[in-house]
Amino acid sequence: MSKITTVIDIGSNSMRMVVLEKSSRFAFSLINETKSRVKISEGCYENGGNLQEIPMQRAYQSLKSFLNISNALKSRKVLCVATSALRDAPNSKVFLNRVKNDLGLNIKVINGEKESYFGGVATSNLLHDSNFVTLDIGGGSTEFCFVKDKKIIKSISLDIGTVRLKELYFNKNNLEGAKKYILDNLKKVFEQNIEIPTKVVGIGGSIRTLSKMIMDKNIYPLDAIHGFTYDFKKEKKLFENILNADTNDELQALGVKKDRFDTIKEGTFIFKTILDELNIKSVVTSGVGVREGVYLTDLLRNQNHRFPNNFNISVKSLLDRFELNEKQSAYFGNNAKKIFDSLKSLHNLDDKFKELLVVASKLHSIGSSLNFYKKNDNAFEFILNGLNYDFLHTSRVIVAHTIKFSKKSLPKQSDLDEYKELLPNLETMQWLSFMIALNIAINTDFSCPKVEYILDDFILRLELPNSSFLINSHIEKLELPKDLSIEIL
Repeated sequence: MSKITTVIDIGSNSMRMVVLEKSSRFAFSLINETKSRVKISEGCYENGGNLQEIPMQRAYQSLKSFLNISNALKSRKVLCVATSALRDAPNSKVFLNRVKNDLGLNIKVINGEKESYFGGVATSNLLHDSNFVTLDIGGGSTEFCFVKDKKIIKSISLDIGTVRLKELYFNKNNLEGAKKYILDNLKKVFEQNIEIPTKVVGIGGSIRTLSKMIMDKNIYPLDAIHGFTYDFKKEKKLFENILNADTNDELQALGVKKDRFDTIKEGTFIFKTILDELNIKSVVTSGVGVREGVYLTDLLRNQNHRFPNNFNISVKSLLDRFELNEKQSAYFGNNAKKIFDSLKSLHNLDDKFKELLVVASKLHSIGSSLNFYKKNDNAFEFILNGLNYDFLHTSRVIVAHTIKFSKKSLPKQSDLDEYKELLPNLETMQWLSFMIALNIAINTDFSCPKVEYILDDFILRLELPNSSFLINSHIEKLELPKDLSIEIL
């Protein structure tokens, strides 16, 4: 696979591009993301499904710009797929041939099941959840992908989309007809005799817009859409307010951005109708979809489109790009486990915190790569945004705070207040802070010493292979959790 790959997704409403750079066998990072709301399907559903000249011209010009960006970034591979608008259009070959002849770009028109599958590949690999159904609302169609234990078991596509419903029903103020149309199409989902999860992973611009509005309304502390989760019933009132809004001013007052005025009511109507009918309880927002699914299907073509077990793309990508020394990172990770296990009878923390302590210990030196001075603060801000794949929001925030307070003093409650909604209690964070600080202090001279940890009541005895004034002095300065004391042997 090429080191730098471009993936373009031509949807009915928006055309999107991602440029991804591979850093090791399975790790990659996003280096560009571009979106253009070309609305290629505009007017087609009122004209027998045929693409109209002006929307095709917008799409053609945007593709030229996308390819300019791709070339400037030295991308050596371009994968371009098109979904509902082009697969439904009787005259799609006019556009496809023009793009191929003029721009040298081969567009692959994929069917609905393949589109759904790509969404499933992206979410099952890049979200922490294991059991869910994806719901990808586009301009012309809506895709469902059922995932159980991170394995895709069924992909379904229905001809339900924001642009399609707008032209067929909303422009005629026929909401009852729109609802009946959605429910009639949904029968295909129930006919599959598949157990429907109570959790939906939402894909697409309308769903991300709704999530951002919910985050803003609730003053959510973390500015990250991917992985944001909410209780549908608690937020249903916002859906209803959007549907009852009569003017764009009312939509804007609710928090809808101007570029979403034209489809937000249709998208909300589709989403709410489906969530109600499927009896969905919680919604997880996905920042990834077809584009990432196309990329991962290529990247993991010899792995059944799955990352290896115990592989985390975010951690590996950050280590590939920013770790100072691979041997040191490995040592800090292994030593973190030993420290956590030796103190288990005192802190009584769940093993999930051990995993987060290991991640924090491996990544703490990232701040030094950015700027040695204020390295903990630099790492904190970077981690909040850098651990974007396969991490719960709570996990991301815990790792960032653990690194931020990997110093001699333990955090106070006031240090945690901004993100308290996503953090465990103060005592837990103080234990994590102490354990990472001890881990770093023990390897102050980068000698990777083999240490034995012996807990005797409330005394942690450290057996170091060699005496080191530098290491001893750093350990002696550490603020300890209550009742704990340390002896260096």
